[in-house]
Amino acid sequence: MTTTDRELLTESVHAILREQIFSGELPPGTALSVPALAAKLEVSRTPVREAVQQLIYEGIAVHTRNAGAKVDSLDANTIRSVFEVRELLDGLAAHRATLNATHDVIAELRLMVSEQRDLLGGHADAKRDALLDLRFHTRIRDVAQNRPLSDALLRLDSQAHLYRSDMWSSDTGRRLAVQEHERIVDAIETGDAEAARTAASAHVAGLLVRITRK
Repeated sequence: MTTTDRELLTESVHAILREQIFSGELPPGTALSVPALAAKLEVSRTPVREAVQQLIYEGIAVHTRNAGAKVDSLDANTIRSVFEVRELLDGLAAHRATLNATHDVIAELRLMVSEQRDLLGGHADAKRDALLDLRFHTRIRDVAQNRPLSDALLRLDSQAHLYRSDMWSSDTGRRLAVQEHERIVDAIETGDAEAARTAASAHVAGLLVRITRK
């Protein structure tokens, strides 16, 4: 197997494990045994070991002495800290994206939000809606053209997914998220970088309140 083939296999294993963690198939606290996962996925141990190390780096898994790696879990205090940092960084990403956005990028963002709005009339699908939300924010971060910023936000997003809530099962939560996305795109389109920063930060702050509300 070439180095490229091994890297692709590691990426594939990593994507599978992330999906299983975020879907709840591998809930918080689940042991990430390299031999067991390799047997289950029918691959060698090396790509599994590398994928698990990547999950640890992303903050999705933790390694404890004598116990090995396991899926991490976040309490309300930790998720609050995660969102407080994300509030600042997503605001910065929206600010930078406004300065870099082309007409095509704006049209692309409009299409994403339009798709989200069209889905409001149907049944909620937490997995689908969470992925659409992540796709929207990832596009803005890409347009910001700041790799350290994007990497930091990817890690924060990964950690946020570990916190279980009914955010994307709630019609109200879905509707508010779409409205907030529209405000972000409106600001980007008008070229108001500060308004985009404010809208993005307010969106993240609102998400935190909603997912932790009793």
